[in-house]
Amino acid sequence: MKNKIKVLLTGATGNMGFEGLKRICRHQEQIELVLLALDTKADREKLKKYTAQDNITVHWGDLTCYEDVLSCIKGADLVLHVGAFVSPAADYHPEKAMKINYGSTSNLLKAIRETGQSETTAFVYIGTVAETGDRLPPIHWGRVGDPIKPSVFDYYAVSKIAAERIVIESGLKRFVSLRQTGIMGPGMSRIQDAIMFHNGFDNVLEYVTDRDSGRLLEHLALYYAKGTLPETFWGHIYNIGGGKECRIDTYSLYKTMYAKIGITRLEYILDPRWQATRNFHGQYYLDSDKLEDYLHFRHDTLDYFYNIYIKNLGMTGVLSRFLCSLPGGQKLMGTMIRNSFRKLARTEHGTLHFLENNKEEYIEAFFGSKEAWEKIPDSMRKVKHYRNWDNVQLLDHGYDETKAPEMLHLKDMVKAAAFRGGTCDSLSMEEGDWKTPLSFTCAFGHAFSASPRLVLEGGHWCPDCERKSWNYGERAKRDHFFAQVWYPLHGKGENREVPKTVSELLM
Repeated sequence: MKNKIKVLLTGATGNMGFEGLKRICRHQEQIELVLLALDTKADREKLKKYTAQDNITVHWGDLTCYEDVLSCIKGADLVLHVGAFVSPAADYHPEKAMKINYGSTSNLLKAIRETGQSETTAFVYIGTVAETGDRLPPIHWGRVGDPIKPSVFDYYAVSKIAAERIVIESGLKRFVSLRQTGIMGPGMSRIQDAIMFHNGFDNVLEYVTDRDSGRLLEHLALYYAKGTLPETFWGHIYNIGGGKECRIDTYSLYKTMYAKIGITRLEYILDPRWQATRNFHGQYYLDSDKLEDYLHFRHDTLDYFYNIYIKNLGMTGVLSRFLCSLPGGQKLMGTMIRNSFRKLARTEHGTLHFLENNKEEYIEAFFGSKEAWEKIPDSMRKVKHYRNWDNVQLLDHGYDETKAPEMLHLKDMVKAAAFRGGTCDSLSMEEGDWKTPLSFTCAFGHAFSASPRLVLEGGHWCPDCERKSWNYGERAKRDHFFAQVWYPLHGKGENREVPKTVSELLM
């Protein structure tokens, strides 16, 4: 490894990327940093103090423009691809999400290959927990290799899944996909969007803070520059999570947040009939310690977010606590917040909007049915919450995971394909080869190729099915692997197919 490496960082003005920039730029002796950022007034202002640093070069351009990407990739030793068009904005603009998230990744990989750097440029892709969709109790613990299952209408997840697939199958000597969880920080505390009603009370997330996410990028780049990042790190998929201190369910998160502004009776604020009961991503991780063992990035707990939340409220938080200390004050303050939430829930992607306008596909996705919604209690006092958070239901990945990776055999792939309702059609495979694509046919008759890494460690399967629609009910009937994440949360008769309006093939 060279004494000084060239690192291309995308998304440097976003939550994770900016925290990474602030930390990586301090290591001038080890790292030359290249940024590709949009030429906007806001981005120029945010990066103003960094443009004068000797070890930083800023290219003003667009990740979806191949020539801009090519100009930045030449000579890069490491690419940290953090840039993305994320939710909730991505929910309103599916085509833009695919163009940016898939298109940028495709451009970067193409540029690496065309500059002859496939052996020398290491590529870090930031994926998302949204790739595996909703994992409500009792299947709320997960790990890489579990089924890819983007929540219905989650086009951000759809775009990131398509991009992750080409990263894993890129043929680069060194790559990783790091599936980012919910990022706690100033950005999250300022979100005012109907997406808050998609996150059900019993949904869980193992969050990570923006600062720890930045520390992750810093340590990855620094360790790579110093030659201390083990070669075993590369070629895998990891879950980014803050660990035990950052695991929480939505109900407990709200309870703590509102208690800090003096509201201890959630029925004054929240209406359980406005909150979706499913179809939002999240899980606790069984394997997030793997990444921590490599990169040693965890420092913060949920207290960091609560402090940010209070700080951002400023005098509003002070006044709320004072008002709530007075007789009748808590109910008054709660009513004001509740009224603002009702207005938000009636916006385009709000649950009340779905219900009041009889948006059947959305009602079914987020509640199961109108009849199921009608059975939801009308007050938080009547809602029963899941409590058995430590109960783990380990999903079967369809092959013998106790075998050493170098012992992986064609028979294992045949077994895994059958467990997924399909067939492995290749007649030979080099033992222990996780990289070379094999031929498969899915339960619906689609022929495709995929590496063992993509299927077994990534949880991916048929790209044709993934592109076409959310056809989960029918898939679960044929695919035992997928059924593990469908039937615990859905009835046998839930077979609605929802077509997808965009795919990477349209880019």
